[in-house]
Amino acid sequence: MTQAKYDELNPPSEKTKAGAAKSRFDGLLLLLMGAIVFAVFGFALEHHSHIAMADFKPLFYGARCMLSGCDVYSQEQLQRLYFAEGDEPQSEKLKLRNNVVWSYYPPAAYMLATPLAALPWSLAHILWMTLTAATFLLAAFLMWELGSRSAPKVAGLLIGLFLVSQELLIEVGNAAGMVVALCLIAVWCILRKRFELAGVVCLGVALAVKPHDAGLVWLYFLLAGGVFRKRALQALICTVVLTVPAILWVHHLGPNWMPELHHNLAITSARGAINDPGPTGFDARSYGANTVNLQSAISLFSDDSQVYNPVSFAICGSLLVVWVVIGVRSRFSPSLAPLALAVVSALSILPVYHRQHDASLVMLTVPACALLWSEKRWLGRCALFITACGAIFLSHLSLLYLAIASAPIWTAASGLSGKLLTVLLCRPAPLILLAIAIFYLWVYARRSSGSAQSHQTAASLAHPISTPPTITFDGVG
Repeated sequence: MTQAKYDELNPPSEKTKAGAAKSRFDGLLLLLMGAIVFAVFGFALEHHSHIAMADFKPLFYGARCMLSGCDVYSQEQLQRLYFAEGDEPQSEKLKLRNNVVWSYYPPAAYMLATPLAALPWSLAHILWMTLTAATFLLAAFLMWELGSRSAPKVAGLLIGLFLVSQELLIEVGNAAGMVVALCLIAVWCILRKRFELAGVVCLGVALAVKPHDAGLVWLYFLLAGGVFRKRALQALICTVVLTVPAILWVHHLGPNWMPELHHNLAITSARGAINDPGPTGFDARSYGANTVNLQSAISLFSDDSQVYNPVSFAICGSLLVVWVVIGVRSRFSPSLAPLALAVVSALSILPVYHRQHDASLVMLTVPACALLWSEKRWLGRCALFITACGAIFLSHLSLLYLAIASAPIWTAASGLSGKLLTVLLCRPAPLILLAIAIFYLWVYARRSSGSAQSHQTAASLAHPISTPPTITFDGVG
């Protein structure tokens, strides 16, 4: 009997309906509380912060550089434009110089930012903040909507916690806020089969701007087959349509843009630089948004890129291979999709450079957690605990307080026990992301195996001729 037929024969009582409505209201209230904190603190901190719009300025001035006909990946040309434009004091510009003059976004990101770059800075950054906040809040609501079908209060609590922890997205204007939001919106549209064209465009834009954030989500839909594979291919076409003209434009302005981009990435990832994940990097000397990829934890044991990079790739690659094998072997199921996406939400962040902003993609774990919680088993409690830890300890404020409190450990810790303590206190984010990926991968593997067995059983019942003879009640084989 199908669920729809069961509901028709057993309609819920008025008391049950009232309880469900109350749960949804409570869940929405928790979400709303998180949304208010996210918006109020984000806009307030931007107004008073010394790093206000620090991550939007590279995108804005890079796009403005392209509009003015200069090479966006040339550090000299971009620096000249940065100091020549605007009415901001030169002393203030010097503070964020290294953020702005080393371009490392893909060409499509700068091209998509040109409408804002054509406006004055005072208007452009307000619009960017507003768009980021509105898009991110919409994405959060849609993730709650997916989770509310199973456990609305739990989904509301978790989404509220994630929103409270992400006020930095508005404060510094990092493009991850927009990219992650577009990725989450695309997931909702494609899974729910509503506004699918909008979902395809959202996923295509996310791939064009930050492929290392949206790539594995796109891969899931490609592996899912059927209409989902069609949507993935359409999103890829959208990405190509955006990327090719951007590359041609950038190449026209600077034929050597590719070596310049590689140079910029090498400079910003060098020992002690802003993107160095090791203990001598920028994170060890500041209290900004930390790097959360697995290298930042492994580097505390061996600060050598020839060690921590292969180890990180081996761990993440092994988990990814298992995930792909499960995805290929199992049929698409509405109950398996949230689990598969929960795995890649964490696995997308671990193998390559990511900061705390990008970790908001882990909001994709909420529907899977709500699904497991609704079963009222120990597995649901484990899911709630580990997902809540992700929401809390991937927070900028949590990482900030831990960094301040554990600052003496960076120099005092020694030996294996000291390094383990340093990882737990100073770099908890990659460990939590790894735990989330392993937990949901384990659940995904268990459920997909059970689903495959159920499908084989149903197939054998549907085609009894192909099954071995069985004994019937009248004794005839």
